[in-house]
Amino acid sequence: MKTNKFCIFFSFLFSIVITFSQEAINPMNLLFIGNSYTHYNSMPMIFEKIAVSKKLKVAVEMNARSNHTLKMHSKRTEMYENIRKKKWDYVVLQGFSREFMYPTSHIDTATVPYLKQILDSIYSNNPCTNVLFYMTWGYKDGFQYNDSLYSYQLMSEKIKSGYKYVADMFKIPIVPAGDVWRLCRESYSNINLYQEDGQHPTLNGSYLVACSFYASIFKATPEGGYIPKIDTTDAQKIQKLAYNYVSNNLDTFKLNQNTIRFNFERTKKGEYFAYGNANYPFADSLIWDLGNGVKTKESNFRWQYKEPGSYTVKLRVYEKCGVREIIRKATFQAPPAPKKRHKSKPTKSKPIRKD
Repeated sequence: MKTNKFCIFFSFLFSIVITFSQEAINPMNLLFIGNSYTHYNSMPMIFEKIAVSKKLKVAVEMNARSNHTLKMHSKRTEMYENIRKKKWDYVVLQGFSREFMYPTSHIDTATVPYLKQILDSIYSNNPCTNVLFYMTWGYKDGFQYNDSLYSYQLMSEKIKSGYKYVADMFKIPIVPAGDVWRLCRESYSNINLYQEDGQHPTLNGSYLVACSFYASIFKATPEGGYIPKIDTTDAQKIQKLAYNYVSNNLDTFKLNQNTIRFNFERTKKGEYFAYGNANYPFADSLIWDLGNGVKTKESNFRWQYKEPGSYTVKLRVYEKCGVREIIRKATFQAPPAPKKRHKSKPTKSKPIRKD
């Protein structure tokens, strides 16, 4: 079947069987694990407020400790208790600000074993949890490493490279907040992203990160959503910048992984079409039920319905972690009936009086 243009929607991730429509009954559960780059300005709560303002149901929790590397996190009993608390749909992992700027040989020994330990705990709690890496940014004036000064640009590039290294190793998507940060510095130098220490985020910076997460998870723009107590014009620039960059780089950062695209339309000719695409690269099999007795095992479909009406389209994805069921609605309105023309009754002419 031929594919067509798609409108991107997000899909929730549950373990055994998941069922939801675009108005989900149960909220999406997210856990943020990180350090001060996460807890400054309560960034995860800003993300939650953006989602809620967009009428999305989310429940966000945070387990963050200042100055912590992933190795330090891996030794915290409290973090594992948090992981076991719920069947998380998403767990976000953020490393120490310099943890991923070093050579891969260093990352292999200083980070990878402890990252694997944390991931094993997450997947043991819920094999279908979607893990995301939170890519951070370089210090405002760079960092002195050994005998060399890593400029902001070089430090940012090294951090990005390190995150992509572990993302490829574990097949985990990245939220590219560090790249959006860099673009904001380049495009809007008047927007202050740094605290006085030249490292931590201001409220502007935390809002930029939250917008990057919103665009990455929901594949939608944060424009029109919640804005904290920052300049509205600056906030709108940040919203647009985050969405444009993320939406143009979904494949680069594996953000299309475990998502669906679904759209429907009534064409100008009066035809009723639905389009679907399922991107589940590790699935054993999948099947679309188009709600009219038709089923297909193809990842992509383009289907023409014969009659108007409301159709429940279901996707079942069979994976090692269980079966995911995603539901969408396609509603086609019949064209309005032509208006009946009422014939005007002839008026009787009055006889002309003659005097």
